[in-house]
Amino acid sequence: MSFPRSFGNTRRHFGFAVAVLLGGVVGGTTLPIQPSPASATVTIAPMAAASLIAATSGQHLVENRAIGDQARLINAAMPFSGAPVFASRPFDLSNSDPLDRRRALLCLTQAVYYEAGFEPLEGRRAVAQVVINRMRHPAFPKSVCGVVYQGARDPVCQFSFVCDGSLYRRPALGAWQEAERVAAAALDGFVDRSVGAATHYHADYVAPYWAPRLAKIVQIGAHIFYRWPGAWGSTAAFTGRYIGEPSDPLSLRPPLRQAVLTDGTLVPLEDPTLAGPPIARAENDVGGLLDTSKGWTLNIPGPTESSSTSKSIADHQTKAPEPAAPVVLAAR
Repeated sequence: MSFPRSFGNTRRHFGFAVAVLLGGVVGGTTLPIQPSPASATVTIAPMAAASLIAATSGQHLVENRAIGDQARLINAAMPFSGAPVFASRPFDLSNSDPLDRRRALLCLTQAVYYEAGFEPLEGRRAVAQVVINRMRHPAFPKSVCGVVYQGARDPVCQFSFVCDGSLYRRPALGAWQEAERVAAAALDGFVDRSVGAATHYHADYVAPYWAPRLAKIVQIGAHIFYRWPGAWGSTAAFTGRYIGEPSDPLSLRPPLRQAVLTDGTLVPLEDPTLAGPPIARAENDVGGLLDTSKGWTLNIPGPTESSSTSKSIADHQTKAPEPAAPVVLAAR
């Protein structure tokens, strides 16, 4: 994931007071998928919650123990949780405010396309479900676009495609339309049962430091999916209330920044208005992660003035603001 990258002010808003055991992950790869259990009170100590959030946000989000084949070995050695996988409740915006639904559809389509647009259908549905799950969990924003664009003005995005320039390249039409169908279904009540209460994922060719702290659920295509540990990762913890989509997605998008290599060389900036293939990635990169196998990490300068909210949602795919401060790709 890119992953499925900063949780902002939401980290301070928890309705939890009692600690729960954050148990380890146990073995087993064949998991029963069951309907959601009845509502229950889910409690977790605020300090424990804050520790989990801190471990999966900011710079910690993009720190890896290994990449490439070594990462695959580490990921394969980490066992799956043996706990049952409970399906989340449907999320239905079919009768919501039309503007809210249009905005949510655009943001969710972007997440599905740029994170898993060329993965199997099951993988695209799983990414859409993770976004919906996050929106309902107390640790994340309470709108679809808020989840997708979380961290867009911070040094690290929760979804790297938001900050790596992908949004300024016109998508492949067929794959985009397929992603939009997946997103529309998720907003009309479709539930991907295979990932249950998953709120995190990453590609199998990276081994992030945060992964062992979460419960590993399932691998679908090149992505491995996780939920929070203990009761905080149960469907009963999804108590967050959807607030609608208060912001035009275009106003949430960070300005296009020109990349600078560590030797000071500017990476040529392509005309973002020209049609072309999706943003170039590593040969085995099907999601939104930066190609860390090349030894680069993203270092994005501080916040800049956001784009005007007066532009239409349609502008999202065809127009780009003037380039802003550079993005520095720093070798690790």
